[in-house]
Parts: sequence; C-alpha cells; structure tokens
Amino acid sequence: MTTTRFLVPAMDCPTEKEIIANRLGKLSEVEGLDFDLLDRIVTVRHREGADGRVEAALSDIGMSPQRVVEGGARSGPIDECCEPTVQQVVRPSLAGAEAWTRGAWLLGLAGAAALAAEILAVTVASERSWPVIALSVGAIVISGPATFRKAFVAARTLTLNINLLMTVAVAGALAIGEWPEAAMVTVLFAVAELIESRSVDRARDAIRSLMALSPDTARVQRGGPWVEVATSSVQLGDLVQVLPGERIPVDGTIRRGSSAVDQAPITGESVPVDKAPGDAVFAGTINQQGALELEVTAAQSDTTLARIARTIREAQSQKAPTERFVDRFARWYTPLVVLIAIGVAVLPPLVSDAAFQPWLYKALVLLVIACPCALVISTPVTIVSGLAAAARRGLLVKGGVHLEQGRHLRVVALDKTGTLTEGKPSLVDVVPFGVTSRDDVLRRAASLEAMSNHPIARAVARGWTGELLPATDVRSIEGKGLVGVVGGAPLAIGSHRLAEERGVCSPEIERDLARLEAEGKSVMVVWSGPDVLGVLAVADSVRETSVEAVRALHAQGIRLAMLTGDNPTTAKAVAARVGIDQVEANLLPEDKLAAIDRLAKEHGPVGMVGDGVNDAPALARATIGFAMGAAGTDTALETADVALMKDDLRGVPEFVALSRRTGATLWTNIALSIGIKVVFFGLALVGVATLWMAVFADMGASLLVAGNGLRLLRWRQPSRAP
Repeated sequence: MTTTRFLVPAMDCPTEKEIIANRLGKLSEVEGLDFDLLDRIVTVRHREGADGRVEAALSDIGMSPQRVVEGGARSGPIDECCEPTVQQVVRPSLAGAEAWTRGAWLLGLAGAAALAAEILAVTVASERSWPVIALSVGAIVISGPATFRKAFVAARTLTLNINLLMTVAVAGALAIGEWPEAAMVTVLFAVAELIESRSVDRARDAIRSLMALSPDTARVQRGGPWVEVATSSVQLGDLVQVLPGERIPVDGTIRRGSSAVDQAPITGESVPVDKAPGDAVFAGTINQQGALELEVTAAQSDTTLARIARTIREAQSQKAPTERFVDRFARWYTPLVVLIAIGVAVLPPLVSDAAFQPWLYKALVLLVIACPCALVISTPVTIVSGLAAAARRGLLVKGGVHLEQGRHLRVVALDKTGTLTEGKPSLVDVVPFGVTSRDDVLRRAASLEAMSNHPIARAVARGWTGELLPATDVRSIEGKGLVGVVGGAPLAIGSHRLAEERGVCSPEIERDLARLEAEGKSVMVVWSGPDVLGVLAVADSVRETSVEAVRALHAQGIRLAMLTGDNPTTAKAVAARVGIDQVEANLLPEDKLAAIDRLAKEHGPVGMVGDGVNDAPALARATIGFAMGAAGTDTALETADVALMKDDLRGVPEFVALSRRTGATLWTNIALSIGIKVVFFGLALVGVATLWMAVFADMGASLLVAGNGLRLLRWRQPSRAP
C-alpha cells in the first residue's frame, strides 16, 4: 500500500468531502482517506500503481486534483512547468480577490431581481405573471449555476448534501408555481455560501500566516560578495547575512554580530531576546538591531518553522473527539430528515383529503433543514482556530484531540531540573575527606564528569579550570552516577542513593550530605575503591515563572506532583519554594512511568512536563505530554503532544485555559446548530416556516457557528504576564 496526497481547490466545505468519499470509496484499490478540509488536502491510501486511477476519479467529479509531491509541491494541469508549494497554491491571489468581487456584484444583481419579483408578486401582479417569472428566472440563472452543478455531481455519486437538497427544493418550488420564492432561495443560498467560504478562509489564513513567515530569499556568501538566492537553495554550512529589520530566512548559529531578535513567531515571547556569537536563531524570527552573519544549521525544509508547519498541518487532519461525534451524528441525521420530508409530502394526501401542494411545500422546507452544514463546519473551524491561537502563543499542539483533552487534566507531573529550575546548575560546595585536598577531589571529579553531557556533570566539569586527568573505561549508571578509571586509579561519582548502595557512606559523610541537602542542593559522593575522597554539592535556581505557573494551575483546580531523580530532601526544598503538592524523588526513568500510572489511577487524566529527551517515556505515557523549550529540538517535537516553544512553564496553564475555552466553544456551536434545526423543524411542520426563511436559518447558523469558532483566533489569557 502507498499514499498519495492531492490538493483539491474545489473542496471548500464538508459537502465536497462527502462527494469525494463516496466516489473514491467505490474504487477497490483505495484503502482509506484522510481529509484536511482547511488546506484542501486529500490523502489517499491505495494499492501500488493506483494513483492515476484515483486522480482520474477526482477529475471525473470536477474536483481538479493537483498531486502533492515530496516537499510540499504539486503537479497538475494548471501549470506543468512549475511546482509551487501547497501554501503558494492556496494562498489568496489578486485574481482570486477580483473573482470574489465579481461574484459579489453578480449576486447583488441577482438579489435585486429576486427582490423585485417578490415585490411585484405581492403588489401589482401575481406570482405567475410574465414579469415576475422573467425576474425570477434571471435571478436563478445568475446565482444558481454553481449550486446546480454541485448538485449534479452529488446525484451522480449518490451523496445527500445541501446542494442536492437545495436544488430539489428550488425545482419543487418552481413546480408548484412559487417563482419569486424559488429565486429568493437560490440567491440567499449563493450569498450564504460565498460568505461562509470567506469565513472558512479566515481559519485557513490563520494557519497559512504561520507557514509564510520565512523569507523567499536569503543573502549568502560563497567565496565572493554577498548575493541573494532563493531560500530553498541555501545549504548547510552556508554563511547568511541578515540586516536590521529583516526576517531570518533559515535556522543558524551566529558567527558575527550581536542583536536583539524578536522570537514571538516561534516561541510567543513578547520581549526580543539578546543574541551574540554562538547563539542559535530560528527562521521566521526578526532581527531588530545589528547586522548578523549566520552559519546555516538546517535546510529550509528542516527548520524549526518548517517542522512547526508540518506539525500543524498533520494536527488539522487528526479528528478531535467532538468532530468524530458530529460526523457520526450527521451520517444518520440527514437521511432521517429526508425520509420524514418524503413522508410529510406523501402521507397526508394519501390518508386524508388534504391538498397535496401545501404538504409538498412543507416537505421542501424540511429538505432545506435536512443538511447539517452548520454542525459539520463548526468543529474544524473551531479546532483549527484553537490550534492557530496556541501556535501564536508559542504552544505547538499536535492535534485537535490533545486540544480537547487538555480541559480534562486533573493532575500535572513536573520534572525538576530544567522544568521547575533553570536547568543550569553550578558547583557550589566541595567538601574533601581524609588527606585529600579540595583541588585534588575537584580535579578527579571533573576529569570523570567531563565524559558526560548530564547538566550536573557539566556543572562539576565547569568548576575545574585546570588540566584534566585522562579518564578511561567510563560507564554511566543510569540515573545514579559515573564510574571509570581516572589517572590510573578507579573512581566513582554517584548520588546519595548510589553511595548507600555501594556501602561507602559513614556517619560523618551522612551528616555532611544531610546538611547540604537541607539547603536544597543536589549532592554527589566521590570515592575510589573503599575510600571516600569528598562530597560535591550542586545548586540550580528555581525559575521565576515556576511559582506563577503553579499558582495558575492550582487556581484551575489541578494538582501538582514533582517527579525527579534527585534526592528527597533537595526535591522537597524546591517543592516547598514553588508550592508543589506531592513529591516523588530518587526516580529512575522506569519509576517515572509507574508514577504516571499511579497518578492517573488516583486522580484522573495526567499531564507530564519534561525536557522531551530524558523524560520521553513518561511524556509518552501521560494523557498529555508537554515538552519544555522545544524550539529547535527534534526529539521534543516528536515525543510531546504539546511543545512549549520556550522555557516558560506558564504555557501549561495557558494551554489548559485555551482547551477549556475551545471545549466550551465547540459545545456552544453544537447546541446552536441542533437547536436552530429543531426550532425550524417544528415551524416547518406547523406551516409557519417558508423556504427562504429555512435557507436563511440554515446558512445563518453556519455563519454564526463559524464566526463563534473564529473568535478563538483573538484568544488571550488575561492573567499571563508579558
């Protein structure tokens, strides 16, 4: 089985989605379909070699498919010589804007004709007079072709959608002589479709704006003067120049110059970040002051911005629980109402002396009510608006399902180092024992710790500025320490727990360890064979934002737990400063997994916040995994469900607040959609609702719920400090 992605410009709403599903569902070679309604992408899983038949089937129903090839390009009948990206294909163009304006003028003309027909029919002529019929036909001819064309395709694929139902309703109205009403219904529906399309485009634009931040060109030096080239042609190791006020085109490391860089497009930080030689910068961010020269560290397709774009695109195609519920509901709702409409048209005249025409008219009104457009369109617009709002705040959510689940979290587990603390510990104490000097203990320890990338090991290594001893046979004892041969003698550095396991802790050593741990420091014992050489203590400062984040989570009714490999005394000291409810210390990676399971059993859905590397198993096991400081980190983006693009724990309560707001919006939209249907269903049965009122209510509900969903684009959490 293989997968082919198609850009389908004609797929504007769920009605086209149903047609495509019905048409491709008849092909035996097709194994499955995924729809990205907002980017107009259909992903088809099919047998090897069947892509041509799939493309022909899409063309057969007027969808004008354009195959998306690797890297985001497409091929198709519009322009065989060029392969722009998907974002370029769907980006609104001047021609598209002119077409929209022209369509609006034509609909205005059709509306004037339909209104004139209504006025003439009521005042000076009958509904079947030639002037009324001529004006009505003119309005229908101008505003109806797109609807009737889509209805024809729906009929061919046996799809019950709003275009087919509207066409049947218009034909029925004409058959019983309701010319002005048929014209008004056609015009109102076309106007509503146009406005709805523009509303959905706002959600598309919100995501597209995130994907279009990187400049198309870059200023590169390759052994000569600076020249401008396409960003897509920039290679790893190239030197790129970025002048003040320009957007940075690629990810890179600063080699020359210093400046303040606005990283808000990537991390959501409201204050520019000072950058100097050796610092990393990201594509799409803005150089504010000095000129910078960067060494390229990622090709355009692999930049942090590109990974964010891919993640959001994939997130759109994942259906949230509410969206799956809506799809299941719509599957039986429309056929049921159509059957009721047929019964309303046929049964009363058959079982009584009732006239056929009034009951047929009621049935036509029911047909208009039968399509759940508002219900179906509300969920993807709301979810994508929520995803875009999160991305603008530096919260990269990897699917609507996670955005919805966030409101159910009852407990959040936090790693200590790099999450609650700065993650940049420094050596603060060296306590020698016996005849060993302080410098000798530190030199030996630094020589061994220099072989490790652990933050605490790096802190010890930085504490010694002299020459290091040779270290060989170095082995890591996971979560506990290091052993090896330093300067020809065996040496071990380990946690309090490891020292006790190896039996090297004397009462005197225990007293020093207890004293240092009570001060909130992480301690290590250094020994060679049976002899303890000394004790080291490392301290890591608590993040200023951690207290704010914990306070905000408590205000949301969420319990906090610390899961750390550090010793209990240090962990409790940090927890007390921050306000954590529960502490579990001395945990190995597998212990954190068990802790996540216990928390879930005791309290309910659990979130886990870590660095996306050491905490990957716990992040994967939690209901929602949050990766801290994920900008530029592949592992974090791959492991976590929500990536906090900067090192700010306040993103977690912000995500929970957005999730709750999104959930409330979704269920408000569902209630509005179903409620309006129920009201007009009743009005239709008692003969109060007219055809044009039903159209106005149906499409008005679609616009109402789409607009309500789009409000999430302006969402802000007022309690978060800049």
